[in-house]
Amino acid sequence: MIRPIGSDELMPLFVYDPDKHDALMHEAESLPSIVISSAAAGNAVMMGGGYFTPLTGYMNVADAVSCAETMKTTAGQFFPVPVLNLVEDISAIKDAKRIALRDPNVEGNPVIAVQDVEAIEEVSDAQMQLMTEKVYRTTDPEHPGVAAFNSQGRFAISGPIQVLNFSYFQVDFPDTFRTAVEIRNEIKERGWNKVVAFQTRNPMHLAHEELCHMAMERLGCDGLVIHMLLGKLKPGDIPAPVRDAAIRKMVELYFPPNSVMITGYGFDMLYAGPREAVLHAYFRQNMGATHFIVGRDHAGVGDYYGAFDAQTIFDEEVPPGALDIEIFKADHTAYSKKLNKVVMMREAPDHTKEDFVLLSGTKVREMLGKGIAPPPEFSRPEVAKILMDYYQSLNQ
Repeated sequence: MIRPIGSDELMPLFVYDPDKHDALMHEAESLPSIVISSAAAGNAVMMGGGYFTPLTGYMNVADAVSCAETMKTTAGQFFPVPVLNLVEDISAIKDAKRIALRDPNVEGNPVIAVQDVEAIEEVSDAQMQLMTEKVYRTTDPEHPGVAAFNSQGRFAISGPIQVLNFSYFQVDFPDTFRTAVEIRNEIKERGWNKVVAFQTRNPMHLAHEELCHMAMERLGCDGLVIHMLLGKLKPGDIPAPVRDAAIRKMVELYFPPNSVMITGYGFDMLYAGPREAVLHAYFRQNMGATHFIVGRDHAGVGDYYGAFDAQTIFDEEVPPGALDIEIFKADHTAYSKKLNKVVMMREAPDHTKEDFVLLSGTKVREMLGKGIAPPPEFSRPEVAKILMDYYQSLNQ
């Protein structure tokens, strides 16, 4: 089985031992505490589940800046983005050496982790700008990832953490949320050797479904892990429960039995395009996938990134030998009226735009909202039905 990054074994930071967990929960109530940002809570969930192996906690400013610039910490450990606990106000924890981190996304702000404080540093404007520019390739405040990153605060609290719960993800998505440890174990149980992962924050239309079939076939994979983001999205994106239902219906009807795992992870979308694609590959290797599909404008938003920047970054910027997972580089897939099947557009050079069934997201949302199913060459009718019900509920 593919090795985790930088370690022989996964290093989940969740405290699984019940006695230790109990003692830490008790201790946390007497510690100075702080409500962290949604992004920091997502980082805690990812570290808790082993996805960010071998990180042991939140980075200090030097490591965060180094990862933004070179994709390596100051000690040379590969990591594609800064993993920070940024806060606005440190008055409640000023001289504390050990603190409780409270979850901003759950009512009552329960303790999500306990952190040993190694340093509290103020991040300068220049450092924030550099990290923003390197990770997002823009400093435009209209970019949703840039806006979220720069609104968290300027004090970085670094140090190791012990994670005590998985925020709202385990409760809200009991059938879908899985840690990297659980996915690895299930891959082993199923006896899969070659596993391709597919990232999604949207429902899967026919083109996505066929892309997964293509990847499995061409790579000779035993299994597919559809791994969906369950955290915060931008306004207008389809909520996770709707997306989950649509994907489950598609897999049930159009994939062979026992060939697909439908799972999700708890993290807020960065919309960082190329850099986020590398992060996606990083934690897919940790969860046991040997291959990862990166398509056109992967993890992008607006017009901030070139169509294939999220593919070329693996050849041009990722340090050699940093990743063992292999990237399946996909073009835009669409239904060819000429060939009567879904193809990668680059593999149909004799086609014009008119030869494909192409619909914009806006057009599809408009149709669904009116109760009109997109053509079967674009979306499976059973999937369209779930989405139509959702969009029509918004109009009521």
